[in-house]
Amino acid sequence: MGCFECCIKCLGGVPYASLVATILCFSGVALFCGCGHVALTGTVTVLEKYFSKITTDHAMLTDVIQLMQYVIYGIASFFFLYGIILLAEGFYTTSAVKELHSEFKTTICGRCISGMFVFLTYILGVAWLGVFGFSAVPVFLFYNMWSTCNAMKSPMVNLTSIDSICVDVRQYGIIPWNATPGKVCGSMLGEVCNSSDFYLSYHLYIVACAGAGATVIALIHFLMILSANWAYLKDASQMHAYQDIKMKEERELQDITSRSKECLNSYT
Repeated sequence: MGCFECCIKCLGGVPYASLVATILCFSGVALFCGCGHVALTGTVTVLEKYFSKITTDHAMLTDVIQLMQYVIYGIASFFFLYGIILLAEGFYTTSAVKELHSEFKTTICGRCISGMFVFLTYILGVAWLGVFGFSAVPVFLFYNMWSTCNAMKSPMVNLTSIDSICVDVRQYGIIPWNATPGKVCGSMLGEVCNSSDFYLSYHLYIVACAGAGATVIALIHFLMILSANWAYLKDASQMHAYQDIKMKEERELQDITSRSKECLNSYT
């Protein structure tokens, strides 16, 4: 076999569906974790600078954000390993690899592992749906503040009433009601919206939300692939069992035929 034929045969053994799902999963998790981590840091900066200037007022929120950042590190590490494992599982269960290894036979352990991946991916997919919904909450909060700032810039707004336009983050439960000042109004609100921390955090939250959505799509893709692979392994095991029984029956039939011929020859 020439080099070109070997390359074509090797390329035929690549599980392209699993490869696409892995790339999409890695991209989504990277966007969610990277952008989410930086956006959380920017959120703390905005709160400390404009909404809660006393450290004790937002100490609990700071601890929660730090915990979420540590969780982000764990999510990134886990999905890096899990994506590689699922890609490897796709390599070993694709039909092209089975053609390369003609002696490949499925086992009960292999089918159980494949079924376990189906169940685990389903659980992770449901969990990431919750993460996707949760990541939309800061986007909604920042969008409300951004739309309020745009409303101040509208020519329809009376310039004498700008100071009456305020944003109070205490109503969202982010900081306690006794936080000082807790809200910003008028020109200070415009300064918040024009700050680089607010602008960067707002857009990073949007990207992080999109990354969470991409991860959900990747897990759904993985779930379809794993279900198909599990069904293939099940059919392959049944086919091997059928072939074993067929070969056994053919050997028995050959033995009976040979014995019959021997008996006939001896009688003759």
